This record gives sequence, C-alpha cells and structure tokens, in this order.
Amino acid sequence: MHFEVHGLDRPDAKTIILSSGLGGSGSYWAPQIEALATDFRIVTYDHRGTGRTGGDVPDTGGISAMADDVLEIAARLQLDHFDFMGHALGGLIGLDIALRRPELIEKLILINAWSKADPHSGRCFDIRIELLERSGVEAFVKAQPLFLYPAVWMSENAERMAADERHGVAHFQGKANVLKRIAALRAFDIDHRLSEIRTPTLVVGTRDDLLVPYTRSVRLAEGLPAAELALSDFGAHAVNIVEPEEFNNKVLRFLRTRSEVR
Repeated sequence: MHFEVHGLDRPDAKTIILSSGLGGSGSYWAPQIEALATDFRIVTYDHRGTGRTGGDVPDTGGISAMADDVLEIAARLQLDHFDFMGHALGGLIGLDIALRRPELIEKLILINAWSKADPHSGRCFDIRIELLERSGVEAFVKAQPLFLYPAVWMSENAERMAADERHGVAHFQGKANVLKRIAALRAFDIDHRLSEIRTPTLVVGTRDDLLVPYTRSVRLAEGLPAAELALSDFGAHAVNIVEPEEFNNKVLRFLRTRSEVR
C-alpha cells in the first residue's frame, strides 16, 4: 500500500487517516492537509488498484477487503488508535472498521456516505458503468465531475476541469478495478447494524449532492448512537473541495472536542 505522512512527524502525535472515494487517490485530500497539519499526523493513501498502490482489486471481500488495507497501514505505523475521515466509499471503509475493530477509531468523519446505497445512487452508477462499457474511458472520466461538483463551481473552474480530465484519462485505474469497486460499494449494507457503532461520528452531508441524496446522511446520523449531523446547502458530493474553509472548520471543531471514553 502506498501511503504518505503529512503534518506532525512525532510518533506520539495524534493521527488521522484520510480515505477517498471511488477515485481512490490520496491527493484528493489536498485542501485539508494544511488545515489539519498543526494538530495532527495525517496519513493519506492510494487505494488498492489505484494510483501508486496499483495492482488489482480483489474479486472478493468488498469493502472489508479495502478496510483490511487500512489496517495494514495502521499496523505498519504501529497505531493502536487513530481518527478516520472517509469520503463516500472511504466512509464505508471507516464504518466497516468501526464495526469490526471498534477500539481502533477514536473519532469518525463520514462525508456523503451511506449505510445502504440509495436507489438513486444506483441509477447514477448504472449510467457511469454504461458510459465506461459503451463509450470508453474518456467518456467515463469526462462525466465524473457532474457527479462531484455544483454546476456553477465547474463553470468557474473550467481550467481545472480540463486538467483533471487529462489526468484522469492518463492515470485511469482500469475498467475491471472500477467495476469491482462500484460493485463493492453497491453491495455494502450495514443499515441494521448502525446501533452497534458507538464511535463519536461527524456526518457531513450536502443537500445539492447529485450522487448521494442527503437523506442517506440523515439516516446515518439518526442510526449511529454518537453521531452529529452537519448539513450544507452547497458543495455537492465533493464538498471538501468546493467549500474547503467551511468544511475544514467543521472538521477541526469536531476533532478538537475530545469525547469521553466510550
């Protein structure tokens, strides 16, 4: 597993692991690194099958196999506890770890994640798969921002959109890996087990998310015993990129307020 450590370099520093969504790249978290660096040792990583980790996504194991990769990183860093922030698929990884290894995660942050995929999200994934299968990588990558960002933000960041598209095509993780990762997140369903996760959790959702209805975040906040909900009107699926200052402030407030021992 390729991972990088940012911020505080002391072995005893408070550590937070950041896990991105379907794209799988640790670089997704660039807007958060500076804000977190004063207080934390920050671990970012490229998911298996993506970026500098590369390789193939396992045929079996789903989200739990992806969570095992995080546990491997934690073991290499000799972490017996850490905070965890996950975006979409990354949030599912955090939920899986919190269920299987509740002693590890002290605080959990979920961004436009879910306990069970919404039918609307399934429709979006069907469209993306059809683009990949019938029109190819370029069409799949070109459509990706539509599911991530608000229209006005894309309009104001046209040069970035073009650069991201070129990068996405050049570093595409491969059709087989994408399909396996989509299948894993669609199969994920812990809705009936939310009450078992007692980890203090910040649930971040956006009402204008095209891919994941904000009601999925509401459900997480209602079902998790120690959760608080932070809903925004603007920011879409990738709210941490679209509104980084507001997002970072919410995250830091949550992380700096230490909870009682569970």
